[in-house]
Amino acid sequence: MAGVLTRVATAADVPVIEALIVRSAAGLNGGHYSGPELAAAMEHIFGIDTLLVEDGSYFVAERGGEVVGCGGWSARETLFGSDRFAARDDRWLDPASEAARIRAFFVDPAHARSGVAGALLRTSETAALGAGFRRLDLMATLPGVAFYLAAGFMAGEPTSYLAGGVPVRFVPMTKQLSDPTGTIRRPASPQVDQRFGGAMS
Repeated sequence: MAGVLTRVATAADVPVIEALIVRSAAGLNGGHYSGPELAAAMEHIFGIDTLLVEDGSYFVAERGGEVVGCGGWSARETLFGSDRFAARDDRWLDPASEAARIRAFFVDPAHARSGVAGALLRTSETAALGAGFRRLDLMATLPGVAFYLAAGFMAGEPTSYLAGGVPVRFVPMTKQLSDPTGTIRRPASPQVDQRFGGAMS
C-alpha cells in the first residue's frame, strides 16, 4: 500500500470523518462487543469531538488522497466521547502536572493494520510533547488495547460506562513520555505501528 500522510483536520473534513467513524466502529468492533454494546456506543459515545478540530489537535490520515483514518490528542480534561457524550469537561490541562489525552482514533477497516493508526499516534505524541506534556492518558476500546500496549502504553483495570443505559466496556491506559530524569521518550517506531494499525480510541 502507499504511504500514509497526516494533516490537521478542518471543519470541511467533518462529514468525511463522521462517515469513516461509522465504518470503523461497525467493522472493527463486532468481535469484541455484544450487539447491544456496539449499538449503544455508536449512538452515544463514538463520534467526532468537534472541539478537537477547533483546537487544531485532531488529524486525518490520508493514503493516495483518501482519508483512511482519524485521531488526535487534547489538552482538555475530557478523556473520550463525541460531541453528544454527556461526560464532558472542557477545562484546559496543566502540562506540568497532568496528562494530555489521546482521543478518538478510528481507521477505515479496509486499511486496518497497515500503519494508519501508528502514523496518527506519532503525530499526536509529537504535538503533545511540543505543548509541554510528558504523560498521555486514553480510554481504549477493547480492540485497541493490543495496539496501545505495543506502542508503550500501560493498561489499567477495565471499566464500563453507561451509554443509553447499556454498560460499554473500555480500558484506561497511560504512557510516560519522559522518565524521572527528564529524558524524553520519542514516539514508537514504524515497525510497531505496521503490526498494529487498526486501533481505535
